[in-house]
Amino acid sequence: MQDASPNVETPPADVASDLSLHQRILGDIEDRILSGEWQPGFRIPFEVDLAEQYKCSRMTVNKALTQLAKTGLIERRRKSGSYVTQPRAQSAVLEIRDIKLEVQSLGLAYDYKLSAKTRRRSNAEDRSRLGLDAAAPILDVTCTHFAGNRPFCVEQRLINLAAVPDAAAESFEEVAPGPWLLNRVPWSAAEHTIRAVAADEPVATALDIAVGTPCLTVERRTWSNGSYITHVRLIYPGERHALVANFTPSQPK
Repeated sequence: MQDASPNVETPPADVASDLSLHQRILGDIEDRILSGEWQPGFRIPFEVDLAEQYKCSRMTVNKALTQLAKTGLIERRRKSGSYVTQPRAQSAVLEIRDIKLEVQSLGLAYDYKLSAKTRRRSNAEDRSRLGLDAAAPILDVTCTHFAGNRPFCVEQRLINLAAVPDAAAESFEEVAPGPWLLNRVPWSAAEHTIRAVAADEPVATALDIAVGTPCLTVERRTWSNGSYITHVRLIYPGERHALVANFTPSQPK
């Protein structure tokens, strides 16, 4: 009796081998990146070296690397090679989000380092940022947040001690000012200002970038019962961060 099953053409052995090697190379590199073994900025072995390692053609390796570049896991630089990309973070413009959660959403380990904490009387610039009518005690805090082994953003924060007196006794060595304030002080309103700035020397040093590198700065003031609680300036390397706003069409009146 004649076999009624459909006639499925089997690819030649060498083509099937190339396909399986392509998937193997793709999977191996993905695993190393997603596991954190190959950190952002790591240079992936050259095509010729991968071809020798997997005993295949450079074309097979090239196809795998091209696919990884399309997914955003790596970037290919002319005459330099292929590198693991830094995941690009996204912040919602109208939300107050915990930076730790932003970092963890990228699949990276979070760390935090306090750089400076000073209690002092507010100057004219401070009063403008905090909406104060007269000189008052404030806490000036500077810290850096990390994603994996790279700086994620610099935080420059002023806290109105008249509104949050307990902040004066907090060391902020183990916990960042943002989540500390969110857990203790209810806020009723917030204001965001978004700017593009060039990194000055202190920011460039903290973020491990060149002076003058474009940065995205989010400035936020929060207040409660008519009193400003805090003003914070969050400075991100521009190429590694994006802001997102969701909105709906306005209704006709």
